[in-house]
This record gives sequence, structure tokens and C-alpha cells, in this order.
Amino acid sequence: MLIELSTSDITTLDVDAIVNAANSTLLGGGGVDGAIHRAAGAELLNFCRTLGGCATGAAKLSPGFKLPAEWIIHTVGPVWQGGTAQESEHLRSCYRSILALAEEIEANTIAIPAISTGIFGYPKDLACKIAVETVTNSDIFFPTRTIFCCFDQQTLELYQTRLYQTQLDQSG
Repeated sequence: MLIELSTSDITTLDVDAIVNAANSTLLGGGGVDGAIHRAAGAELLNFCRTLGGCATGAAKLSPGFKLPAEWIIHTVGPVWQGGTAQESEHLRSCYRSILALAEEIEANTIAIPAISTGIFGYPKDLACKIAVETVTNSDIFFPTRTIFCCFDQQTLELYQTRLYQTQLDQSG
């Protein structure tokens, strides 16, 4: 099990699957979602129209089309509402759903963005904690190589700190 951190463009990573932090329609949007749709091409939009959307906390699968990744795992994170609307449970569910689909397609390598921390407004430090804890403590499946793909330096540093703390907690 190898966890890496990167500030690379997730659409350029040569992995088995990338994760799309999508909206519930799965038909593209801003941020990571828009970038993935643009890079994958019109075939992705056409395919996503057949999926019937996606519930918050769930995930759905599509081919990668023009991306280096063979697969895209689309997940819908929660919109931050101050922590009073089961946001943490929904975000944990996103990561569990991602790992379940990764197991289904036998993905050895996966790249995951910081789900819900963009326009959905989830506080980055809280989202990072949930992401690292859920992925590293998964009893579902753990890819051989997982890349947390961070949008900026601040997010990268949050993941570095959280991964270091998790290693300390697991060793002591």
C-alpha cells in the first residue's frame, strides 16, 4: 500500500482510475468535474447521460475515454452546511463507494481529488481528515497505489500533516 501526494493535473495521471468530484447530474460542471469532462471528450458526457445521476455519498463508474486513466469513478460529495446535515457521513460514504468500485474494476492505481472542498465549501482540514482516515482504515479494498491529488499547496500540506499523524497513530 503506497499513498502519494501530488499537485498534478488529475486528468494527466497514468493510473487505472481517477475520481471525479462530480455534481449529482454527472453532466459536468466547474472545477475538477469540468476539467475531467473537457479532457475526456464528448463521449464522457454522452455516457454520463445514461447513468441517471448520482446520489450524495454514492459513486458511479464510466470509461476514461480520452484520458490516460482507463476508468473514472464519479462521486458526489456533500455541500457544506455548517456540519449539521450529516456532511461527514456523506463524505465518508464517498470514499467507501470509491473504494468499492475500485475493487470491482480491480484498480491497482487510483487518483483522488479533495472531494467537496471546492465550490461545495467543505472545510479542507475536516475533509482531509475524513479522506485519509477512511482510505487508510478501509476494510473494503485498498489499491496498491493511491494518489491524493491536491489542487493547491495548502491542501497538499494538510494531507502531508494528516498522513504523518495517521502513521504516528498507527505505529504507537
